Amino acid sequence: MTDFDFIVIGGGHNGLTAAAWLAKAGRRVLVLEKRATLGGVAATEELVPGFHFNIGAPDARLLSPAVLDGLDLKKHGLEFIESEIAAFAPQADGRGLTLWNGAEKNASEISRFSKDDQAWKEYSRQTSRFAGVLAKMACLRPPTIKNNPLGLMLAWGRLALQVRALGGRDMMQFMRVLPMSGYQYLNEHFETEALKGLLSVPGVTGSTQGPRASGTGFMLFYQQMGAARQVSGGVGQVSAALAKAAQARGAQVRTSIGVKRILSERGRGIGVELDSGEQISAKAVLSNADPRTTFMDLLGAPQLEPRIVRRLRGLKLRGSTATVHLALSGLPDFPAAGGDQARLTGDIVICPSLDYAEKAFDDAKHGRISAYPILIARIPSLLDPRLAPTGQHTMSIIFRYAPYKLAESNWDAERERLGDLAVETMAKYAPNLKSLILNRRVITPLDYEREYGLAEGSEMHGQMGLDQLLLQRPVPGFVGYRSPVDGLYLCGAGAHPGGGVTGLPGLNAAKQALKEIR
Repeated sequence: MTDFDFIVIGGGHNGLTAAAWLAKAGRRVLVLEKRATLGGVAATEELVPGFHFNIGAPDARLLSPAVLDGLDLKKHGLEFIESEIAAFAPQADGRGLTLWNGAEKNASEISRFSKDDQAWKEYSRQTSRFAGVLAKMACLRPPTIKNNPLGLMLAWGRLALQVRALGGRDMMQFMRVLPMSGYQYLNEHFETEALKGLLSVPGVTGSTQGPRASGTGFMLFYQQMGAARQVSGGVGQVSAALAKAAQARGAQVRTSIGVKRILSERGRGIGVELDSGEQISAKAVLSNADPRTTFMDLLGAPQLEPRIVRRLRGLKLRGSTATVHLALSGLPDFPAAGGDQARLTGDIVICPSLDYAEKAFDDAKHGRISAYPILIARIPSLLDPRLAPTGQHTMSIIFRYAPYKLAESNWDAERERLGDLAVETMAKYAPNLKSLILNRRVITPLDYEREYGLAEGSEMHGQMGLDQLLLQRPVPGFVGYRSPVDGLYLCGAGAHPGGGVTGLPGLNAAKQALKEIR
């Protein structure tokens, strides 16, 4: 008899989602997490005494209702804090552009900059409809070239009808814009550089591409699949609730236990060997690690066909994100906010134009830290004071671009220089920022690899370009979430639909495994 029905490698939010769903079906499940803390980069940790920071993912805006409701996460303590602000973009001329979570105020806000307020209404309508289609697509297992189950084909057929229901004009526009660049799509709608710069940022999330790259239009819609919301207690509470949901149904969750290798016999995954040498058997294994780590390191290339090995070696990871966490004695003063603290409760974005974003990428493609970086900052303690001591604040600055491979130096030497550059850039818009800093921690792409298990620092477990989506994610040759090795499934962000705190790769992988493993 096997020790467990399913072993899940990795206690990130996708791995825990898979475990909770499998346990809900009455299966014997074991989760193994190498770190002492669950959540991976979707964790909240006390990096400075008294100050709690979201390590990587700043929020759970993309968390799927299928995961949230299907696993009763609110019953297990998950709560959200709503903000009326989506983003605030201070400008060099002293003005500030604010986007609310609601189209009515946005039109009047944009009208202060240009006549783009009318274009905004059409843009908002269109992107909302397109993001709705992508959200439904994300919930489906991707089809294969042939031999798809009837139920899967019917599901995709229903989705095709929903695309047709967009109407002839929007349907053709949907098909046209997905492979477009964000640069082209935004220029078709707007003339205001401040607005285009702000809106371009989601399109380059988690990738080493500039807004002129093909497919960045797709990411503009992908990042709008959910509603803006902050997790009470930090984004790590998502993983805490998922762990409780799994354990309540009988799953075992063990931390500080590393997996040395995936065991296979006659071309089938049969369990794992731990770093301690202990072996644990299972009917199937689900890996929340990235594809390259899962198949090249844990399983081993000799277990795979040469063509699959070549494709995995060619997988584009290319992490380019660093994060600067600041413990602050008070609240930064952004003059462009006009003293309105509410404007600082969403993303604070430094990206004044499309050309600025493209130039930031130009440095990265040559292996350099962007001299004029795109910055996305959050002050979560404004809405959730528990994250910092009374009267003090946490501020996390996402820095793009910070290429994993530096051409002329290394990250151990450049870490603090990046932190200085992030602070100097942000201080141009918040002059008192430097005087408020009590402590700081800089997490580079190399740190994300060494400490949090992200190969090449890739938060998406592989760039979400057009060549690495749907049936080509992570690489051609996979059948949904099932790998070329029977009994071994991929349940992390390297699988469809990709990165972000959605929970969908874990949920979809668990559903497929339940159908195939009896």
